[in-house]
Amino acid sequence: MGFHDAGWFRMIYMSDGSKPEKLTWPLLKRVFTYGRPYRRQIGWMLVTILISSGLGLVSPLILRELIDNALPNEDVGLLTVLAVLLMIVPLVNATVLVLQRWLNSAIGEGLIFDLRAALFNHLQRMSLRFFTNTKTGELMSRLNNDVVGAQRAVNTTLVSIVTNTTMVVATLIVMLALEWRLTLLGLMVVPLFIIPARRMTPVLRKITKEQMSENAKMNALMNETLNISGAMLVKLFGRADDENVRFRKRAAGVRDAGVKQAVSGSLFFAFLGLIGAVGTAIVYYIGGRLVLDGSFSIGTIVAFAALLSQLYGPLQALVNAPVDFVTSMISFERVFEILDMPLEVAEKPDAAVLQEVKGAVTFESVSFAYEDAGTVGFLSEVERHGMDSVKKVLSDDDESKPDGKPKQASNGNGTTNGHAEDSAEVAEKSQARSWALDGVSFEIQPGQLVALVGPSGAGKTTITYLLPRLYDPTEGRILIDGNDLREVTLKSLSEQIGMVTQETYLFHDTLRMNLLYAKPDASQDEIEAACRAANIHDFIAGLPEGYETIAGERGYRLSGGEKQRIAIARVLLKNPRILVLDEATSHLDSQSEALIQAALEKVMQGRTSVVIAHRLSTILKADLILVMNRGQVVERGSHTELLAKGGLYTDLYHTQFNREYAPEIEAERAD
Repeated sequence: MGFHDAGWFRMIYMSDGSKPEKLTWPLLKRVFTYGRPYRRQIGWMLVTILISSGLGLVSPLILRELIDNALPNEDVGLLTVLAVLLMIVPLVNATVLVLQRWLNSAIGEGLIFDLRAALFNHLQRMSLRFFTNTKTGELMSRLNNDVVGAQRAVNTTLVSIVTNTTMVVATLIVMLALEWRLTLLGLMVVPLFIIPARRMTPVLRKITKEQMSENAKMNALMNETLNISGAMLVKLFGRADDENVRFRKRAAGVRDAGVKQAVSGSLFFAFLGLIGAVGTAIVYYIGGRLVLDGSFSIGTIVAFAALLSQLYGPLQALVNAPVDFVTSMISFERVFEILDMPLEVAEKPDAAVLQEVKGAVTFESVSFAYEDAGTVGFLSEVERHGMDSVKKVLSDDDESKPDGKPKQASNGNGTTNGHAEDSAEVAEKSQARSWALDGVSFEIQPGQLVALVGPSGAGKTTITYLLPRLYDPTEGRILIDGNDLREVTLKSLSEQIGMVTQETYLFHDTLRMNLLYAKPDASQDEIEAACRAANIHDFIAGLPEGYETIAGERGYRLSGGEKQRIAIARVLLKNPRILVLDEATSHLDSQSEALIQAALEKVMQGRTSVVIAHRLSTILKADLILVMNRGQVVERGSHTELLAKGGLYTDLYHTQFNREYAPEIEAERAD
């Protein structure tokens, strides 16, 4: 039976009855590829392991020589040499161990760097669909917990196995060379190590899992209630006292589990120490009798006692080595799961660079579904005792809802997959459907301002997501100046499109850094010009720290309108040929909106602009209005043309647009 066919290699059943862990030869081969850059360090580390193991056997032999020869023969010279060796050996061993630790650390940290860099690079190239279907906590665990677990597999578990195996083999060779009968006596207690270890390991593992689970619950509660949104919710509903009680309960669980783990671990290792003492006592007793009979010397017994202590420890560590190794290696599998996920929005090797873009945009029979099992990958559910394993943060159990009915998967557009939603009755009352876009076709000429209007969930935002290629169409194609977006580089496409989303996100950094994210080499004059155009410069200049003001968590130190104007300034600083505005003035008061609209009118001149708007003041300035309903363009034209049709746009005009803006619109018409 080959090495990779061994039973424990292919599947290790956890002794606590939990799900078996699997290890395959292809997985190991792939892991070894990550060790290739560190071949030299690995080789030197193996040398240090051999040297350290050998030095560990020298001291018992020195003691034997001292007791059997130096002292009885009153050999001062030999005594001096042995005493010096007793000092030199630990010193040399400590030096070797420091070198080994340095090599081990260099390999492990290098491995972490390589894996994290590869993971982060791959995640940066994943489509938006992947992130909408994946918990952020799960990604953080893959980048942190699993990468560290992969490191532990290489520079802790694997090194421990090699070191302990080397020590056991070397110790047994020396012991057998000294006295085979005492060696057999010492090995008689080895089963007493294995049996309790096999029985106690699942108990200790269960206690450890319990402690980690309690920690996860406590951490999850802190994460939910100590962030800005959670803290605000607690205060608004006056639930501070209730959360204090809840936290004390979670913290008490952590305390009790910690005490249980400490006591159980102490009892277990005390028992192992007792077994080791029994083995040593047996050797001393039987060996002492043999000394009295003149079979061998006192020094041999002393050397054996020292060697036994170096035998029992490694043997006990090797008992569960296969399980520990396989369990830690599974972290590699979780990392590779992400690295192996295909890129939905991939860049072709021969992709062209968009240059001198005029801004013509064409949608040709574009259809799109957010949930597409054929193109999107989902991370597998893993049992990990960290914060991301907590399904319910405030509840004390993970039971499903009473009705036991599974939730339908959301398509990211407020809809669900299924067949019932396609009925005529549902179509009349809601936007629920399987396809976010269905055969959408339109053309935008360079420099045109196009307004997307329609009910919520009609597919307007989906169009704005497809244009910068956050997703690829399920069917059809999108072109800029006649170039299929799939045929151009992602970087050049990003440089030509500027987008202000409905939900503004600011980094927890200075306002200057948030603005420079659009153009890292922008000068102060360029920054201020963009902020003046967005009507935010005077506000920033009036702050005590000016442009060095910290935006706060998600920009919470700023109002919604202030964040929105900074987001607009950020896009203006980028200076793209195509502007995409998703409710870009939705959080502004009337005065700020008027100033922003005036600024945007100047900026949009000569640029292609696609604007999602529920405000008629924006729509009236559009060269083309596209009316969306249930993922299709149902009407198109100017404001006057669409009103004359008496269709959906007319309904939206009477129910949504002119109710708030009728006075302003009438005034504009009068002018």
